Amino acid sequence: MNRGRFCSHDCRSTWLSQNRTGPAHHQWVAEEGSYSGAWWQVRSRALERDEHTCQHCGAGVEELGQNPDVHHITPVRTFEDPDDAHHLDNVVCLCRTCHPKVEAGSLPCPEI
Repeated sequence: MNRGRFCSHDCRSTWLSQNRTGPAHHQWVAEEGSYSGAWWQVRSRALERDEHTCQHCGAGVEELGQNPDVHHITPVRTFEDPDDAHHLDNVVCLCRTCHPKVEAGSLPCPEI
């Protein structure tokens, strides 16, 4: 499996938490990746369930040029253990245009 410049999903998660999101962002957890454990399996299953399509606007992989994001309905930051957030009934696929709007509350989160 090609992981790019990272040795593992956990390594990538840690890097993203520390370098892409920052302490004010819901995905950041000091010194550890909050996107570990079951996250990658849940993410894959959500993409399959949602047919690699944004559940708000309907944009698919061909239109997006990539897979949509997988959004946590109940944010990771609300869980004492971030791994408790990674369940199929707590995630939905959203494109990179709709995802920040749902995060900000300007679009409703689609029901799964």
